[in-house]
Amino acid sequence: MAFVRQRFAAMARLRSSSSCSYSSSSSTTKVPLLYNHNMDSDDQSDTVTLQLLSWGRGASGQLGGGIEENRLYPTPVANLLLPKSSFTLSQSPGQLSRKTDNYDNNEKNTVEVGMSCGLFHSSLLVNGKLWIWGKGDGGRLGFGHENSVFVPTLNPHLDFVRSIALGGLHSVALTSLGEVITWGYGGFGALGHSVYHRELFPRLVKGSWSGTICHIATSGTHTAAITESGELYTWGRDEGDGRLGLGPGRGPNEGGGLSIPSKVKALPLPVAAVSCGGFFTMALTEDGQLWNWGANSNYELGRGDKVGGWNPKPIPSLEDVRIIQIASGGYHSLALTDDGKVLSWGHGGHGQLGHANIQNQKIPVVIEALVNERVICISCGGSSSAAVTDKGKLYTWGNAKDSQLGIPGLPEVQPHPVEVNFLMEDDELGPHNVLSVAIGASHAMCLALRSSC
Repeated sequence: MAFVRQRFAAMARLRSSSSCSYSSSSSTTKVPLLYNHNMDSDDQSDTVTLQLLSWGRGASGQLGGGIEENRLYPTPVANLLLPKSSFTLSQSPGQLSRKTDNYDNNEKNTVEVGMSCGLFHSSLLVNGKLWIWGKGDGGRLGFGHENSVFVPTLNPHLDFVRSIALGGLHSVALTSLGEVITWGYGGFGALGHSVYHRELFPRLVKGSWSGTICHIATSGTHTAAITESGELYTWGRDEGDGRLGLGPGRGPNEGGGLSIPSKVKALPLPVAAVSCGGFFTMALTEDGQLWNWGANSNYELGRGDKVGGWNPKPIPSLEDVRIIQIASGGYHSLALTDDGKVLSWGHGGHGQLGHANIQNQKIPVVIEALVNERVICISCGGSSSAAVTDKGKLYTWGNAKDSQLGIPGLPEVQPHPVEVNFLMEDDELGPHNVLSVAIGASHAMCLALRSSC
């Protein structure tokens, strides 16, 4: 991986020097402090505490608590001491960018924080550094081995990471240079390296695109990337359902997959965000118009029928609605409008649509239980869903079999959004103001501000 490190070294002058360490915080109980903006100063008046919490099934270490365990409710994993006035959340897959300034010019002193949940692994992004943990099979952690890791561990082979997207047995990172890095199990071409074997270390994806990449997304076995000019490239598993959006003559393939990033030429206009579902793909234009394609046997495409296919099309009922974020589950979808409303459609058998029933939904419908809230962030797991409001409240619904909704005592099928309550630890920190949420197959995480700005 020396060549990747050498490419990052050219940016060293642009980076502000803040150190990351895995140590216990003196002001909290047993919660590791992974990042301290004022590491060399005793004055913490200019910092706020951002806390990473996890819950659900943790048999593979994906909860980050150091042991095999199931957590019934959100439990702290790590604390971050961040500058009050200059930290931001990194762009999530499926989310339109909220930034107007160029990172290299105006945001080089801003600390970016992000997270992602994969099938059985998790990650935390802080100021360009990637912490990763969970199941190691296939090399999805990128440490050069396939061992599981039970606590957040800094990956020394990556730097200057802007956003992260974890898949089933692989992982994808976007760097500040606009480059895509992938690692893990390469079956079906999910890594985009023209090979189908595993990569135990992070490796640069050499796509045919011109310019740089500004947005990434992935799912179980397929991946997508968007260039600065709005071109969409996809690779990985296809198998006839058309989730790659490439159509006939898509290029070299093996075993139902495509290992070379290929441009989605059928999109008639530039896109700015993309989300990969189980067997389908969704993309957003800069003005918030939603296009999708792929499998549709459970109404995943929201068009009112079960006709799927590779050709990207808009959802008729949303053509006059501005969407600012999309999220894809295994067989269902969520969309967040610019006025804070959440729509859902697709498979509803686990209650993941939030409509107080377990019926499938043919077209996007507003989740009535959330209409009195202004939602700012959404997330889908395989068969569960979550939303964060502008007041810092977290709602979850859907499959609760492995406690992945973070609310003890729920039935296995929870079809109605329920607010997640947080235990108040004796840690001298304030209430939990949730900023973002991510869901894996059977676990979830959130970032919560614990002290006021």
